[in-house]
Amino acid sequence: MHLAATAEANALLDHEPLALLIGMLLDQQIPMEKAFTSPAVLRDRLGATLDAGAIADLDPATLETLFRQPPALHRFPGAMTKRVHELARILVARYDGDAAAVWRQAPDGQELLRRVASLPGFGEQKAKIFVALLGKQFGVQPAGWREAAGSYGEDGCFRSVADIVDDDSLAKVRSYKKQMKAQAATG
Repeated sequence: MHLAATAEANALLDHEPLALLIGMLLDQQIPMEKAFTSPAVLRDRLGATLDAGAIADLDPATLETLFRQPPALHRFPGAMTKRVHELARILVARYDGDAAAVWRQAPDGQELLRRVASLPGFGEQKAKIFVALLGKQFGVQPAGWREAAGSYGEDGCFRSVADIVDDDSLAKVRSYKKQMKAQAATG
C-alpha cells in the first residue's frame, strides 16, 4: 500500500481489512494520506487492534472523543464517528465482525459492488473505486469485478486510490484528478 502517510499505517492497510474499509470511508474532504493514516491512529487510541465488535460496542460519545482528540482523525469528526460506528455495527450484524467477509464471500463483481455500496459512506462512485482497489491491489477478482468497478477497473489507468502503488502512480492520479476538475469547471 502507498496510501497513508507512514509505513506503519500502510502496513496496517495491507493486513487489516477493517483498516482498509475505515480508510476508504474517511477518504472524503481531507487529503488521501490523512484518511488512510487515521485507522492506524484510531487503533493506537483504542489501545488494541482494530476490531469491529469493539468499535460497535463503544459508546458513540467515547468514539467521538477518540476522533476529536488532536490531531482529529477527520475534518468532520462528528459525522465520521457516526459512519465508522455504523460501519462496525453493520459488519458485526451481517458479517460476524469480519470486514474481509464483505468481499471474500461475494460470488461475483455485481454482488461485491452491492455489498460495498450498502456500507455507510460508500456511494456508487466510492464503491466502484473500492471494488477496483480490491481487484487491482488485493487480488479480489470475482467474475465481473472490472465491469462492476466501471472505468476504475480498467487496467493501466490512473484515476483513483485503486491505482496508487508508488510516488509515480500517485502523481499520475493527482494529475488526472486535476484535469477532471478543470474540465468540470469549464463545463
